[in-house]
This record gives sequence, structure tokens and C-alpha cells, in this order.
Amino acid sequence: MTGIKPEVKILVVDDREDNLLSIETILEKTGYTIISANSGRAALKVLLKQDDITIILMDVQMPDLNGFETASLIYERDSMKHIPIIFITAHDRNDESIFRGYQLGGVDYLYKPINPELLKAKVEVFAELYYRKHEMLMQEQKLMIANRNLEQEVAERKNSEEKVLQLNVQLMKNIDQLRATNEELERFAYVASHDLQEPLRKIILFSGMLHTSLAAHIEAQQMDMLTRIIKASERMQLLIGNLLSYSKASNDSGAIEPTDLNTLLRSIISDLEVLVRQKDADIRIIDLPVVAVNPSLARQVFQNLIINALKFSKEDLRPEIHIYAEKGLEAKVNGDTKPVYKIYVKDNGIGFDMAYMDEVFIPFKRLHTQDKFEGTGIGLSICKKIIERHHGSISVLSEEQKGSTFIISLPDTVRLPEVRLSS
Repeated sequence: MTGIKPEVKILVVDDREDNLLSIETILEKTGYTIISANSGRAALKVLLKQDDITIILMDVQMPDLNGFETASLIYERDSMKHIPIIFITAHDRNDESIFRGYQLGGVDYLYKPINPELLKAKVEVFAELYYRKHEMLMQEQKLMIANRNLEQEVAERKNSEEKVLQLNVQLMKNIDQLRATNEELERFAYVASHDLQEPLRKIILFSGMLHTSLAAHIEAQQMDMLTRIIKASERMQLLIGNLLSYSKASNDSGAIEPTDLNTLLRSIISDLEVLVRQKDADIRIIDLPVVAVNPSLARQVFQNLIINALKFSKEDLRPEIHIYAEKGLEAKVNGDTKPVYKIYVKDNGIGFDMAYMDEVFIPFKRLHTQDKFEGTGIGLSICKKIIERHHGSISVLSEEQKGSTFIISLPDTVRLPEVRLSS
């Protein structure tokens, strides 16, 4: 048994006061609550006021209403049919009388003179049954509450799952709409940039011709204005070219093929030979892998990174660019890992504050003014777009006046070449 035991109430019904007193005396140390009634009618009145009686000890021979008649009236009420009645008799020990008592609903008999130990034993049995019944009712209530809570939890979870499904459907619709909008914007940027090139070429061409033909005939202030027109036109031409490159990076469907980055990087450095010599740069390429990429887009990425490293070099320090790779694992969103190659492009340039780390990959976002460093601020965003099209990622580590390291992660889908050359 667990928990607090409920109160056991015993209704003793007998027309003689000495019998009532005798039973109360026998049971007084049991801890039960004894309620006395000196007639059948008095017992019925008690039961009308108290419906939590545990057991009834009923004398059979009583005037007016005898024990059997009282029991019959008690059990007419559904709310009292559960109360066990033990009949007490001094005379009727015949089978017919006993059968009548059981037929009315009685559960046992006691005979006068009452044996105290037998009385206590029988009452204790029914008290224990009452305790167990009460405990079972408590357990049933707990189970019912738990079941209701479980049903509520299941219903709430079902509602939550339905809401999540609805949100996922809406999210997919939003993603599709966003993708369509982005594609439309990229097409617009490409078409607009492409169509702007021809009139811009004419502006640059005729401005240059005017600059040459009028150089000796106009004032210095007018010549300066014409020079500014040419420079602004050239900057716009560069910007349009970068917009086209950005659009191409988003939509280029060129073939993916195994590409040796050592060969690709040497080709890029050869193309940048004049700029490299002007800066007296030291560029080292060490043991790069073969990766599955679109070669023309990959060339654009590394060319942008090398040009940036040369552009943002220190004036009083020889530029050093170190390009190397390592093989490792990278965690996916769901916790799984995948093999990747990480290619590092490290320089000893001016660097930048890592507080601006996310901004360097935003189109047209510049950390330096145009008069200090030329450019449109779109190169790194092109790199990011290209790498993401290859299911990779690009990040950067930097510190002001201590250089930057760009880290490109690409899926390991091809093997390293057996022989490596360093330069």
C-alpha cells in the first residue's frame, strides 16, 4: 500500500445499547471510525447523510425493521450497493436464514456471543479490501489523468506537425518564388549590362577622340572635366563587366571536369605576369589537388583572389602569396561529415578587421574608399557565388596589417595526382 490510507467508517446497527457498546469496545483500538444506529430506520438516516460508509455490522433481530428488511432497503439505492453487510445473529443458524442473508447481498455472518478476535479479523479483511479498492481508484484516476494528458499532448503534437508541414509547404513556395525572382533579376542584370556596353563604348571612344583633338585648344579646367568623363566611363565599363561576370557565375552551365589546380594557378600567374613584376611579388604554389570544377569559373575565383592580394599589399613590404591545400572533413547541416579539400590563399597585405568578415562577400560592399584602392567591390561576391555553385564554401581569416587568408572548401570528388610539382 502506498500513500495515505482513507478513513474506514463502520456502521453498527443493533437495537440494544449493550451490544452497540460491546462492538465499539472491541473495535476502539483499531483506528476505525465507529458510527452507531439503534434501529434499521436510524441506519437508513445515517446512510442518507454519509455515503462513504466502509462496512455495516447489522443485527438481524430488530423490531420494526429487521436486519434483512433494512439491508433490502439499503441495496435498493445504487449508490449503496457497494457497501458490504455482515449480519449478526443469535438465533437463526439454519441454512434457509443464511441463504436469505446472502441473497439480499450480505457478505458474511457473525454469531452471538461475538468472538472479539473473529470480529476484528473479519472487519480487518474488509477494511483491507476497502484500502485496496481505494488505491485502485486512485491509480485509475491517475491513469485517466495521464491518458487525458497524453491524448492532449498527442493532439498538440499532431497540430504542431500539421503546422510545421504547412509552414514547410509555404517555405518551399517562398523559396521557389525567391529563386524565380533571383533568376529574373540576374537575367535582367545580364541583359541590362550587356545592352549598356555598346553605348558606353561609344562614349569612351568619342570622349577619347575629343580629349586628343582638343588637348591644345581648350583650357585646363575644361580638359580636367573631359578627363573625368573618360575615367568615369571607364569605371562604369569595369562595373558593367563585373556585373556580367556575376551573372555568368550564377547561370554558367559549363562542364564540370577534373582540373589540376597547379596547372590552373600557373596559367593565371603567367597572365598576371606584368602586375606580379610591378609588385615584385613572391607567389608560392604548393601541392594543390585535382578537383572537379568548371575550369573557366575556377580561374576567375583564383585570379580575383590573387589580384586582391596584390592590390591590398603593403607599400613598404614585398607581397608574399602562399597557396596550398589540405584534405579534411567538413560537417554537414545534419551532423554528417564529408571529405573536402581546403585551398588556402594567404597573403601578408594590409588585412582588415574581422568585424567586417561577412561584408567582404556582399556585392558592391567596399572596406576602402575608391580613391585609395580602385575596384567595384564585386570580385569576392563573384568568388562566393562560383564556389557555392560547386557545392563548396569560402571564408576568410584576417587581421589588420597582418594579412588575410581566404579558405576555399571544395568536395573531394577526384583523387590527388600521383606526382606534385611546387613553384
